[in-house]
Amino acid sequence: MSALDYQQSFQSLDSLLEALKPLWQLVAFECDHLPWQQAFPCLAQTVWQLDDAEIDAIDADQHKLVHALLPSLISDIKQSDNPKADELIERLSLLVITLPTSLSTAEPTAQQQADLAHFSAHIKGRKWQQITAFAEQINPQYQTTLTPLPILEWCAGKGHLGRLVAKQQQVQVTSLEWQASLCEQGQAFATQWQLPQRFICADAFAPLNPNESIFYPQQHAIALHACGDLHVRLLNLATKTNTQAISISPCCYHLIQDSHYQPLSIQAKASQIKLSRHDLQLPLQQSVIASPKQQALRLQEVSWRLGFDCLQRQIRGIDAYLPVPTIKQSQLSGSFTDFCLWAAHYKQLALPNDIDFDALLQRGIARQRLTKRIDLVAHLFRRALEMWLLLDRVCFLQQHGYDVSLSEFCANSVTPRNAFIQAIKTTA
Repeated sequence: MSALDYQQSFQSLDSLLEALKPLWQLVAFECDHLPWQQAFPCLAQTVWQLDDAEIDAIDADQHKLVHALLPSLISDIKQSDNPKADELIERLSLLVITLPTSLSTAEPTAQQQADLAHFSAHIKGRKWQQITAFAEQINPQYQTTLTPLPILEWCAGKGHLGRLVAKQQQVQVTSLEWQASLCEQGQAFATQWQLPQRFICADAFAPLNPNESIFYPQQHAIALHACGDLHVRLLNLATKTNTQAISISPCCYHLIQDSHYQPLSIQAKASQIKLSRHDLQLPLQQSVIASPKQQALRLQEVSWRLGFDCLQRQIRGIDAYLPVPTIKQSQLSGSFTDFCLWAAHYKQLALPNDIDFDALLQRGIARQRLTKRIDLVAHLFRRALEMWLLLDRVCFLQQHGYDVSLSEFCANSVTPRNAFIQAIKTTA
């Protein structure tokens, strides 16, 4: 994609998300009805016709989800008085927008496999798959000099990624991590393997130490799944230093210090969309097909929480959701009454003696079925919102003089957070 293509894609996504904001920018637990049912009656009818047992399977696959709900959504848009209905319908294809893959097809030699087997012995399977796939994309071929750029590994943990890059490319790696114990373990591994990797124990959010520079123009900054503000901090610092190359895979967009998302690019700053931390969790929400027992326990817990929510609104006289902390699974083997007594005690609520707990439980079950459908419709937009966030980062880097590519570095089955942004400095 060209720079203009990325900017146009962002604007198209922005228009789609803004136009259909009532369907995704909401908190399901706070609703006692489908809040958009008047504007989208066909969609409302469709979600209520879905069998409860099939919703998780639909929700687990974005293509199935779009296939199940899109015809009804299109019908509602056609019947609306929106003068841009045709344009909006055309943009609905962005609900399943895909990225090009940059997966390596090179097979490691037997010796390389033997080396890496020892190298990865203490790393869990999927994590190791993510690390190797990401490392393959950190390609030194873009460099204009014969000497490979030194690597800055951001939020390194034990430095597994940096250590692999140091081994494969024989390049100097500096790994920044704030937990001293992880730095010590990572340095011990690097020493054991005689690799050119050193650790800096520092807080990524702390002001930079002028006596010990971390960022340089002639450097390649990398970050695999640095959460929220952590990878944004990297982008800000690297662009200010004109770091030659940046490779990141963003994760956990909701882990931010501000109450709302702070846009990076000119395009996102001009957008009418304002994202709360709750909104930023939408890209991360995808049903995992659980065992029947796990599924039953999850539905029970949600029903109990919502049943108690009906009770607390009545007791407090405040029509607002009251969060209850995580419960132990053993509590679900008790009764709904016991759960309500526990939650009321935790929230310091005095309960009257004439509570109809059976009626409250039935209301909780009904609201659980409702919230499941509200969330299902919101999940139509999880891919579009994640692409909006990714393209905000891409456009930001372009505006700082970088040639940027956006692709997938591994299969979705290895990690759903598989987007890979690579930026190469081209202008001052």
